[in-house]
Amino acid sequence: MTRASTEQVPPQTLRKVIVAAGIGNFVEWFDFAVYGFLATTIAQQFFPSGDASAALLKTFAVFAVAFAFRPLGGIFFGMLGDRIGRKRTLAMTILLMAGATTLIGLLPTYAAIGVTAPILLSLIRCAQGFSAGGEYAGACAYLMEHAPSDKRAWYGSFIPVSTFAAFASAAVVAYALEASLSAEAMGSWGWRLPFLIAAPLGLVGLYLRWRLDETPAFQAVEQEHAVAHSPLKETLRNHGAAICCLGAFVSLTALSFYMFTTYFATYLQVAGGLSRATALLVSLIALIFAAAICPLAGWYSDRVGRRVTVMTACGLLMGVVYPSFLMASSGSFAASIIGVMLLAVGAVLCGVVTAALLSETFPTRTRYTASAITYNMAYTIFGGTAPLVATWLISTTGSNLSPAFYLIAVALLALAGGLALPETSRISLHDA
Repeated sequence: MTRASTEQVPPQTLRKVIVAAGIGNFVEWFDFAVYGFLATTIAQQFFPSGDASAALLKTFAVFAVAFAFRPLGGIFFGMLGDRIGRKRTLAMTILLMAGATTLIGLLPTYAAIGVTAPILLSLIRCAQGFSAGGEYAGACAYLMEHAPSDKRAWYGSFIPVSTFAAFASAAVVAYALEASLSAEAMGSWGWRLPFLIAAPLGLVGLYLRWRLDETPAFQAVEQEHAVAHSPLKETLRNHGAAICCLGAFVSLTALSFYMFTTYFATYLQVAGGLSRATALLVSLIALIFAAAICPLAGWYSDRVGRRVTVMTACGLLMGVVYPSFLMASSGSFAASIIGVMLLAVGAVLCGVVTAALLSETFPTRTRYTASAITYNMAYTIFGGTAPLVATWLISTTGSNLSPAFYLIAVALLALAGGLALPETSRISLHDA
């Protein structure tokens, strides 16, 4: 397999690869977003008690459990992807993920089976987190190993597009259900519908992934009999420094993503005094905006290179995060939209260049394992804790703007880590 052959994939094949890679990522993030949006309803169904706050905390605790299993899933599916290939591994992740999400929609409630209900919910969430650990990095690798070297970030940008589209879709579905159904109907069966959507989406994704070929880069490694027999051991021995540097940058990607997609809706209500419906509308507009500018961010990264994109993303977030939080706390609808869009631009740049760097930083032999470890560790530490840390900072300092300074500190760490990486925008992924 020559270097040229890894880069001459027909456009129609690339379009199929984008859809196949993106649909699993969509299912993953749609579930996570829906669970968050419907947290109060889920709390009533699985953790009934006289204390609504305690029930909600238990619901979010189950949400957090899924993050703890992401690194484990990343290691397991990463090793599998480097040994048997990206295609078959991604078929497994979408099957497990869609199946687990569908089971939540079918799960009996506390009223039906008692304490067994929250236990089963926790186990299913663990399965979801485990499968999600192998999804994002694998989808990026699968897409990047098909894409031409001079347009990798542009093609890779459609993975973040599917992420933001999933959050936007979840917001629309949750809002539509709450607006159209009575409280009784919502508690009885309405909350199940978004989770049941995962079944047909998962089957479509499985069908698309199974019909496509293995990536050219992995096929070349197989033909050369160079498949890694111990990808985890090889990763830890040879790529520890790269994992730390890239992980430092991905920490900003994770933090800005969750600040923007998850925490900001709460911040608009608590600090800005907006109603829940208005806050969701602001977030929805920003999510659609973010999805729309992802390809533009990919084009920019391919044009100027990864290092300049890293500097742009870090500098932009450090520059806009304070005015972004300031406008969001103003109570003005228009100012809130501008503020969240400012934060969205930086988060999108981080997400798009991360999608490229996850594959470009590591060689084909251990790409899946190394990128999955890097991505999931950063997202677990900095992404999963973002709402908690932001809330704690506000309560400790008494300042609604304190989360902005936390993001600036992480951006400085990310800048140092990102600039320690070499320029990789035009390398061949087969030769890396």
